[in-house]
Amino acid sequence: MTERKNAHKQNQEKFFSPLILLSLIFLLSSHVIFAQGNLFLNNEIYSIVDKDANALNNELHTSVKPLNLYFLNTKFNTDSLLNFNRTGDPKSYNLFIRKLRYENLFIIDTGKLFLTIDPVFNFEFSKEKSNNRNLYNNTRGVTARGKIGSEFAFETSFYENQSVFNNYISNFISLYRVVPGQGFPKGFKEYGKDYAYASGLISYSPNSTFNFQFGHGKNFIGDGYRSLLLSDNAFNYPYLKITTNIWKFQYTNLFASFLDLSSSSGFGYGWGKKFGTFHFLNISLHKCFQVGLFESIIWQSFEDSISGKRRGFDVNYLNPVIFYRPVEYSLGSPDNALIGLNLKFKASNTVYFYGQFIIDDFDVAGMKKGKGYLLQKYGFQLGVKCLDLFKIKHLQFQTEFSQVQPYVYAHKDPHQNYVHYNQSLAHPLGANFMESVTIVRYRFRDFLVEAKFNYALYGADTADSHWGKNIFKRDDLAQLGFPSWGNKVLQGVKTTLMYKDFRVSYVVNPKTNMNVSLGITNRSLYVPGNKNESYFVFVGLRTSLSNVYYDF
Repeated sequence: MTERKNAHKQNQEKFFSPLILLSLIFLLSSHVIFAQGNLFLNNEIYSIVDKDANALNNELHTSVKPLNLYFLNTKFNTDSLLNFNRTGDPKSYNLFIRKLRYENLFIIDTGKLFLTIDPVFNFEFSKEKSNNRNLYNNTRGVTARGKIGSEFAFETSFYENQSVFNNYISNFISLYRVVPGQGFPKGFKEYGKDYAYASGLISYSPNSTFNFQFGHGKNFIGDGYRSLLLSDNAFNYPYLKITTNIWKFQYTNLFASFLDLSSSSGFGYGWGKKFGTFHFLNISLHKCFQVGLFESIIWQSFEDSISGKRRGFDVNYLNPVIFYRPVEYSLGSPDNALIGLNLKFKASNTVYFYGQFIIDDFDVAGMKKGKGYLLQKYGFQLGVKCLDLFKIKHLQFQTEFSQVQPYVYAHKDPHQNYVHYNQSLAHPLGANFMESVTIVRYRFRDFLVEAKFNYALYGADTADSHWGKNIFKRDDLAQLGFPSWGNKVLQGVKTTLMYKDFRVSYVVNPKTNMNVSLGITNRSLYVPGNKNESYFVFVGLRTSLSNVYYDF
């Protein structure tokens, strides 16, 4: 295990070495400023720009996140929104107040280079009702963001963490060997976990049409809290993203490298690799209506157990404008292909509806033979966001419902499932579930009040059964056989999950979303004959720049 961890660290260093080199090259070759990077991928931050980004008077494409500031700032001043009505000149305050409340900690502006450097942290303490241990999170790190010329931007961050988690998160880490969305941990003292992670990107925007990004981080496709297409649920990964904006079209090509923690490459390079390529074409049919077409391919790159050959990256999937399904079939390929649809309808400047539909397998001939065909693998999402609810400024309401059939995202070769770093690339519940999420947010000056309620039903698997929730298992080993009929959503051990979270935050500095938070969380899991409940309160001082999902 130690060898794998060291090998994985070597892989990360090999990735970041060219990233650092390219950054230096850009620094040395720059001459003007105004380039833009990305908006931080954080739901609290996106809730501030949501109303302006989805206004009827613009046709911004907002379904692929993190959003690029180069495109956003063509429609409105993002910095002004994120400052959230703070008025006055920060320079009228002394240096300490300016840095604490209004500015980045370090700012370098030479006229050729603009660079900000800030500490990042999460000092959180909590107490679980059924746990005598003191729970805490101790995160320290640094983030740097810069822009060079009218074309280049870059950002990088590093986090070091020591945490003692509540019971259900600790159980998850023991089972999957990862901290949710934050990588591989090692033991720390008696009950704690020690883990670190880094992210970074270089962004190149030669004009208002194209943007090229080479990075190590996360991506999200959709307009909801969850995504059934591609979410930021799993750990960071290296990627190349090409975004093209032409008239009413936005076309995104994403090429990514993932890790399979269940396999070794056999070549001394740690865990097995697999690759993913994604196309997403978003079309603004009307100022009120957008349609997005999605497709992806996941394939393993490590040594094949039958041929003994190492496949590597398949250049057949490099073509940015080709449909993957025909290519897959023409190659006689066993790869994992998914297609999907993303929809958004703006009912007004403050209300919009959204939805998704994902297809993993859809065998029409088999469906005609009976109901509940195994290869009728699909999922859907429906949701609505109300901004300025009841005409109360900054009061937001969002609710969405997602349903995914059994065995979706799984594959007959488990090394090609829709998984990275032992977590789903889509929904954290995997498959064979129904879930509703309702969120209410209200901002008043520097205060944020947020309440969230998740209600989910799913059919769980046991150690000796496979009803379709566990996407790590082979789908051709389904409980009723392969192929089989009579499958239905929630089959298996019927489980009810409720997650309730209420928190109040005070934003100290909007530049890093530094805030003081106080909250209470209750998670209840019901299975026949058993109830598992987690109830804890927490207080924290943090810089909230990314999403971390513990609501599963």
